[in-house]
Amino acid sequence: MRGVDVIKDNLTRLPAKPGVYRMYGDVDEVLYVGKARNLKARVSNYARLGGHTQRIARMIALTRRMEFVVTESETEALLLEASLIKSLKPRFNVLLRDDKSFPYILIRRDHEAPQIKKYRGSKQDQGDYFGPFASAGAVMRTLDTLQKAFLLRTCEDSVYNARTRPCMLHQIKRCAAPCVGLISTKDYQELADEAADFLRGKGADLQKRLAKEMEEAAEAMDFERAASLRDRIRAIAHVRGSQDVNPDDIEEADIFAISMEGGVSCVQVFFIRAGQNWGASAHYPRHERDQTAEEVLSAFLVQFYDKRPPPRMILVSDMPDQADLIAEALSLKANRKVEIRKPERGSKKDLVAQAARNATEAVTRKLSETASQTRLLNEVAKVFELEKPPERIEIYDNSHIQGTNAVGGMVVAGPEGFMKNAYRKFNIKDTTLEPGDDYGMMREVMRRRFNRAKKEREEGNPANWPDLVLIDGGLGQLNAVIEALAEIDLTPDDVTLVSIAKGVDRNAGREQFFRPGRAPFKLPENAPVLYYLQRLRDEAHRWAIGAHRQKRSAAIGKSPLDEIEGIGPARKKALLHHFGSAKGVSRAKVADLMEVDGVNEALAERIHGHFNGG
Repeated sequence: MRGVDVIKDNLTRLPAKPGVYRMYGDVDEVLYVGKARNLKARVSNYARLGGHTQRIARMIALTRRMEFVVTESETEALLLEASLIKSLKPRFNVLLRDDKSFPYILIRRDHEAPQIKKYRGSKQDQGDYFGPFASAGAVMRTLDTLQKAFLLRTCEDSVYNARTRPCMLHQIKRCAAPCVGLISTKDYQELADEAADFLRGKGADLQKRLAKEMEEAAEAMDFERAASLRDRIRAIAHVRGSQDVNPDDIEEADIFAISMEGGVSCVQVFFIRAGQNWGASAHYPRHERDQTAEEVLSAFLVQFYDKRPPPRMILVSDMPDQADLIAEALSLKANRKVEIRKPERGSKKDLVAQAARNATEAVTRKLSETASQTRLLNEVAKVFELEKPPERIEIYDNSHIQGTNAVGGMVVAGPEGFMKNAYRKFNIKDTTLEPGDDYGMMREVMRRRFNRAKKEREEGNPANWPDLVLIDGGLGQLNAVIEALAEIDLTPDDVTLVSIAKGVDRNAGREQFFRPGRAPFKLPENAPVLYYLQRLRDEAHRWAIGAHRQKRSAAIGKSPLDEIEGIGPARKKALLHHFGSAKGVSRAKVADLMEVDGVNEALAERIHGHFNGG
């Protein structure tokens, strides 16, 4: 059964209750996730002939089976639908593609000297959280100025505890140096409280108070303190003045404006917290051309707040479909009232209009970039004699230091630029390879990558099969790749292979390109397609080096104690404190080991045996 027949068959068993339905295609591909107040009534709409948009008609025709989840209410169904869409990424749903977490500023309160830092993730640390900020850059700029204004430490506790004299940050007037007692705990706590007040929107009051203190210090001829207060006032004024928008009558809100053109949408988001603008971010949801701004914004909002706390007010440029239901769902999630409004006048309308202008400009830029990308991919197809412009380009590079911590990197590019969610790292596992054997590393990476891709294609899921594979290297790397593919019964006819080698003196612009069975060739030094291929190669190089450094850092942080069963972080710390180092632990006798808190005789013998072959 397929299409309408599948839907009609499911209708006979469906209750007239709220819930979520999923439509599946071939090889269990999730086509669509939807919610309904009445599952039977909603799904019956798909069973009627005619009246559907082209998109819905195609979705129905591809349907092979359906699944259903009954919920207590339509509100619960809406929240479940958003969660499933984000995890399953169905083909016919509106998708929030760039769903990164937003950073916060945290003032940690679990230490006598509170630390200020950037923070992402679940709020587990004890302290005051401020945000979200639109980008890591916005957080770092604010943190930089807050350090000047409030002199709070940013160092980790381990660094703080090890200090015996002030660090460079104190010398450049960015830290009060509580680590060495240059400020009392009470005075330092007051600085932390002032920083928290500022981030809660009390900057104007704080500025006035500091100005008064500066005047008093100047009158008392304490010019050093007056100068210090002056610098702090300037820093606070800089943070307040650097806000793009300073809404006088909005304490807490998120502003969403959508612009659509040529099948491309941009949703611009402004974050207003404590009466301050904490930046803007642009999102480009994936959707069909025939969907309206109201439909796209409706799906976008629910997915956007799936794992984020909503503010009390959401201002929009277009009232989303089912706005009341979305507001009810978000209120349920936040345990307080959340309001969705389309302002008609005043400063709120001006704020939404500004977000809308940003969204329109972003869409224009995106369309221009897409057109440029299309031209480049057409040139790539022409240069490498492809049947059509590539939809998926995979670029490979390896990174290591004399064979240690070897990592292979794969980056992916397509019509919309780099596809960062498709990047992969390959830890080189073959212990028989000679140190620095680049060819052997490349063979291992290719065997592993294409073994998996081959299985996926044989199972009817060829979406991740590359149209073009670029290898950073020369003829030797290319031959290594051909050998690896031959081991799994693939040939250059199955995968279009190109290696790109730097020219004489490794000068960019003199690259040689190698293809199986062809003479090497070069592209004109000023050709745009050459610059594009260089960008792809450089991105693979950046990714591989980053993966190698990450692996090397992890290896440096490892201790022989990590390999011993029964030693967790607390016992490891106790052993290292007692003996000074892992080498000290390795030389200790069983009786000495038993003197450490938490180490009984059995564990002491296990530790001794680990280091002494017992």
